[in-house]
Amino acid sequence: MEHAEKRQFKQELYEQFARIGRCLANGHRLEILDLLAQGERTVEDLGIDTDLSTANVSQHLQVLRSARLVKVRRDGLYAFYSLADPAVFSLWQVLRTIGETHLTEVQHITDKYLTDRSQLQAICAEELYALINRNSVTVIDVRPLREYASGHIPSARSIPIEELESRLSELPKGKDIVAYCRGPYCVFADEAVLLLNRHGYRAMRLNEGLPDWDLKGLSVEI
Repeated sequence: MEHAEKRQFKQELYEQFARIGRCLANGHRLEILDLLAQGERTVEDLGIDTDLSTANVSQHLQVLRSARLVKVRRDGLYAFYSLADPAVFSLWQVLRTIGETHLTEVQHITDKYLTDRSQLQAICAEELYALINRNSVTVIDVRPLREYASGHIPSARSIPIEELESRLSELPKGKDIVAYCRGPYCVFADEAVLLLNRHGYRAMRLNEGLPDWDLKGLSVEI
């Protein structure tokens, strides 16, 4: 391969990879990817979860589709979007980890808005997996029911955060409870643990979400 041809090859190749970088260079699109990691969504569902207009969500989805990061399934009049591949979540997870490690602004923002978290006992996926195998913990999934139905930690009970207070009687007080939600920046599990602690339950939060659990190769039920 001649030098000029090598240069052309590299230029064309890296420009294609750059399409993915340009696609990810938007906070709303990263949030959409994080939500789609929980299960497929319609444009309307994503609009509700992100507080964006349907038109705005549609534009972001088209950009994500153009980079082959999401796919669409049509059912009658409805279009359901999902991640194109599990590796897309891995990409977001790596980006998230680099941001946490190298951007002090990320830590400042979490310290500012997640002030209650320092008071909450946390547990990692591997520790929770061991407790489940010993049948020594009650696990609750406090995400919306549709996300639970798309996949959940084995033995976990679906108790969406807005229903938790009215369903406390379903939970044993003599057993540790672990609440989990979408991921490290979702506050549903934090809210659940604070509520449970106020009512005399021993509760902890999983410091990761269901997609992180799945990526570790731990079993997921549907």
